[in-house]
Amino acid sequence: MGEPLQWGRRYLMVPPTSFRVDYAINPYMDVRAQPDPGRSGDQWAAVVAALWDAGAEVEVLEQRPDSPDMVYAMNLGLVLGDRVVMSHMRHAERRLEGLSAAPWFAAHGHRPTYVGQAGVGAHLEAGDAFAFGDALVVGYGPRTEELALKHLATDLDVRVRGLRIAHPGMYHLDLAFCPLDETRAMVCPAAFDDASAAAALALVPDPLVLTEAEALTFCANSVVVGRTVLMPGCPSRVRARLESWGFEVVVLDLGEFHKGGGSVRCLTNPLDVVPGRDLPEVAGGQVLVP
Repeated sequence: MGEPLQWGRRYLMVPPTSFRVDYAINPYMDVRAQPDPGRSGDQWAAVVAALWDAGAEVEVLEQRPDSPDMVYAMNLGLVLGDRVVMSHMRHAERRLEGLSAAPWFAAHGHRPTYVGQAGVGAHLEAGDAFAFGDALVVGYGPRTEELALKHLATDLDVRVRGLRIAHPGMYHLDLAFCPLDETRAMVCPAAFDDASAAAALALVPDPLVLTEAEALTFCANSVVVGRTVLMPGCPSRVRARLESWGFEVVVLDLGEFHKGGGSVRCLTNPLDVVPGRDLPEVAGGQVLVP
């Protein structure tokens, strides 16, 4: 069994005080199917409680009234030690979120830096990036641009392994890839083009390979705290494999947030990923794509 992830025990979350579907920027959003505010609040609170019960801590940033998707805190920025690479969102509807997020990160010890601004022209969304193995694994295509990989590698002095996302329903990496421990991750090959699907499987020593149907239950959009996996849905085959590996599965109802195209992982931004411990440092950076 792989060693538990050392990160994933402190998170930033944004309460759904202004969560609604005002536009459609992913296949799940329909302005005619609005989330219920009461149920959304209860479901969000259940995630917070489950994180605390699993041994994690939760920090809270209030939602901007003009940013209905801000509840999906994973996409606010990529936190690495005392830095945070702020997201440069593909869609203009989400760009106001950073006006509140950057000051919060700065006040909590994470210096904001940027990729895709000041003329660089590359979009980056933090839901496309995970520290795993020897690299920062970054999905690109629908939201994050390939150009961002080079800037991440050189700016952060890390190895970046890029995976091209090709499935409209898994538009962020966190819908198709979930680190479980130091050697295991949930991976859905159907999310990627052929070369990237092979690369994704090759970078995980012991993958839990998800079918397209399994991944579309949002089961990869989960959070792992030690040996506890908080999941929005868990197909029976996936549960059996996780439990055989010694994980405790906690299933949470996040149906209201699925209307906006996100689930447990999208609602939570890990604040405790440490370069040198969780992500090897590589002088000058390195980008590897299939």
